[in-house]
Amino acid sequence: MAGWTRRAALAGGGAAALLAGCGNGIGSDGAQRIDARVDTVRDALYAQEPGARDLADKARGILWMPLLTEASFGVGGGYGRGALRINDITVDYYSAARATFGLQIGGQQYSHALFFMTEEALSQFRRSPGWAVGADVRYATPDQGLMLGKETTEIEPVIAMVFGQSGLIAGASVAGIKYTRIIP
Repeated sequence: MAGWTRRAALAGGGAAALLAGCGNGIGSDGAQRIDARVDTVRDALYAQEPGARDLADKARGILWMPLLTEASFGVGGGYGRGALRINDITVDYYSAARATFGLQIGGQQYSHALFFMTEEALSQFRRSPGWAVGADVRYATPDQGLMLGKETTEIEPVIAMVFGQSGLIAGASVAGIKYTRIIP
């Protein structure tokens, strides 16, 4: 059983490395390309969901991940790059690496944004060498109409929004995602 676990971990790491090297559409064009993709995704979200702009106005900072690509066959991985913006000005760039394990198969691409609603949450994110999504994150989806009231945005330190999904991953899995500051 231990051999299988090592093979599964190696396969998951290999899938994530493969995805990091190709297919996420960002390539290695650097900061300008990431910023252009963030602008496009941000503008599209605001046009589709006016409530997202209201949420952004209340946020202390937003991590925009314009394109994450995932693939899985039992063990899966995903990767993407994005930008942290404060007052709509890019202050840092980040990668997101996702690992999954379970009964799953497929591939998908999507965008997501992390809205940091408190200075403390934003500072903790920026100080950490690698930040993993934890229990203090609330998920909001466009199909909820982004009707997050004042009480929610004052209580929740981080609100994550996933949007623009294409593709399909079917099954059940355990997943984790980690954000790391990068120099594009």
